[in-house]
Amino acid sequence: MIEATEGAPGRDVRRGISTAVLRDFDLVRAVESAKAAGIGTDEQQHELAIKLSSLANAAKALFAEGGLSEKYLAALAAMYTTVADSGSKALVPLLAERLGRPEQTVKTHLKRSRRNGLLTAVAGKAGGELTDKAVQIIATLDLDQPEETS
Repeated sequence: MIEATEGAPGRDVRRGISTAVLRDFDLVRAVESAKAAGIGTDEQQHELAIKLSSLANAAKALFAEGGLSEKYLAALAAMYTTVADSGSKALVPLLAERLGRPEQTVKTHLKRSRRNGLLTAVAGKAGGELTDKAVQIIATLDLDQPEETS
């Protein structure tokens, strides 16, 4: 939210912000600075780590049981959206590391999850949304809660 500062000249307040001023804002850097400053509590980051670990454990077990099953692809899609929604960069390398699989394999599996109607695509950028089909599959999974470490 942008508000007039105390003591700002009335003529400037009435005219509002000019496009020249708006061009000087570096919104990308502002968002990155906010993230670097720890916007988002430690508790939120902890919950994200637990959710991602639980999904990774489920995905690994599902792949070991049934290969490229819909359950595995749904768990992978859920991992992907969780990481994308957190604002993390380099999503595929992170997922590949968590799953112990090559990056190209993870990319191929994500494409398949989209083809199977489990994950939507966002044109030109990382991310997407779980489809209703994927949400229903995830709801049936027994997602273990990793033991907390102090």
